[in-house]
Amino acid sequence: MLNFVIDKDIPFIKGVFEPYARVVYLKGAEIDNSCLRHADALIVRTRTRCDAALLSDTRVRFIASATIGTDHVDLQYCNSHGIHFENAAGCNSSAVMQYVYTALFALVHKDSRILDDSARQGKRPVIGVIGVGNVGSKVAALGEYLGFDVLRNDPPREALQERALAEGRLSANEATSYCRLGFLLRNSDIVTMHVPLLDTTRGMAGSTFFSSMKPGAVFVNTSRGEAVDETALLASRRKLSGLIIDVWNNEPAINTALLDAADIATPHIAGYSVEGKANGTLMVVRAAARYFGIGELENYEIPKEMYDKSLTPVLDLKGKGAGQIFKELYEIFPIFNLDNLLRDNVSDFEHIRSNYKLRREFHVYQQR
Repeated sequence: MLNFVIDKDIPFIKGVFEPYARVVYLKGAEIDNSCLRHADALIVRTRTRCDAALLSDTRVRFIASATIGTDHVDLQYCNSHGIHFENAAGCNSSAVMQYVYTALFALVHKDSRILDDSARQGKRPVIGVIGVGNVGSKVAALGEYLGFDVLRNDPPREALQERALAEGRLSANEATSYCRLGFLLRNSDIVTMHVPLLDTTRGMAGSTFFSSMKPGAVFVNTSRGEAVDETALLASRRKLSGLIIDVWNNEPAINTALLDAADIATPHIAGYSVEGKANGTLMVVRAAARYFGIGELENYEIPKEMYDKSLTPVLDLKGKGAGQIFKELYEIFPIFNLDNLLRDNVSDFEHIRSNYKLRREFHVYQQR
């Protein structure tokens, strides 16, 4: 019989694999080499570092992460040792998009002077999106819907698009408009990061990055803490009119100076929604089913009764002013409550994150 080790904080997964495998559930930080000696499969979140120290001398041949990230997995080690890896790319993209705009409108509610320059000049505020994948593309699309001008920067995606245009696989009127990073930083009232953590993005937001930003701009990071040089960010803080931070270097032992400097600070929960978690679980269950040939689970659906509560509130954003949009979004996600909780209990970062009450995503509300 198969043996699975699963992070116990992955929701909606208990009981799914038991008819087909022996399953052990552990906290992510408790998963170590000794408990994997006889495991065939490992299903984790970002809190479990999957590398040689964890995996050597085990029989693990399949790892799935119920998250969008891959930086907690040593892919080179897995490839060289025949370990198949899957993640849940895009599972929580709508949740992160929702977080970004809830936080932005909460920030404007907190300090009405933010974005004043654009308003005084009769211009639409400009939001610069760095990284236009599953999350960034949704952030950009909602920005346009809400009346922002949007700048997009994503060199790898731009290169793929240029190749598709050259080969005739994409027409010019279907193409997305991209710009260089420097142009985006100089011209954006809001800069929001949505990059994966790679060698090329680690510390990309450093001294040069922040010195290039438009004075009085807002900086938002919901991607990876390590994409930002926190020392450089703190040195540039006076230049920024707003700072929203959800991801940090060295979590859970975060930089308290940055916490104090942030206008809105949260414990890495931008992607934490009921639907995002359900999507992540569904994706790893199906991936494991395909790998191990568990036919009954290859098209697995999470029973709706496990999470789908009927919702009557109406969500109506189009054409609304900033104050009205803030009220609509804050009713779904009271972000200041979480900000205060983290500031008052910073040493409990991981506990707050693990026990965060998942919010619902926009699309489950009645739209008008």
